[in-house]
Amino acid sequence: INAEYMGKKEEEKEDKKDEKSEDKKDEKKEDKKEDKKEEKTEEKNEEKKDEKKEEKKEDKKEDKTEEKKEEKKEEKKEDKKDEKSEDKKDEKKEDKKEDKKEEKTEEKNEEKKDEKKEEKKEDKKEDKTEEKKEEKKEEKKEDKKDE
Repeated sequence: INAEYMGKKEEEKEDKKDEKSEDKKDEKKEDKKEDKKEEKTEEKNEEKKDEKKEEKKEDKKEDKTEEKKEEKKEEKKEDKKDEKSEDKKDEKKEDKKEDKKEEKTEEKNEEKKDEKKEEKKEDKKEDKTEEKKEEKKEEKKEDKKDE
């Protein structure tokens, strides 16, 4: 009975040992599963991080493109402004030219007027001289007649 009892005890011990060994194996398996799960989660997180980084890069690129577009728009505006300013300057120049031309024409007309006046004066003078000559002639005639 004692040997039987001892054998059973020994068997139980062995079973317990095997059970513990089994438990440890299962635990290790479970740990490995957990590790793999964690690894996958890590990988996914890394991927997400990389994706976000890439998105940020793209956004920055788009922002820069937008900025450049805006700058070009501004430049165009400025150019148009400058162009308008240039046009106005040219217009003013043209106006000044026209004014000068008109002024010269005015002056010429004035000169012509003055010349005509002067001519009339001269004509009048000549007429008077002619008249005087005629008078003298007449006088001479009269004198001759009287003689």
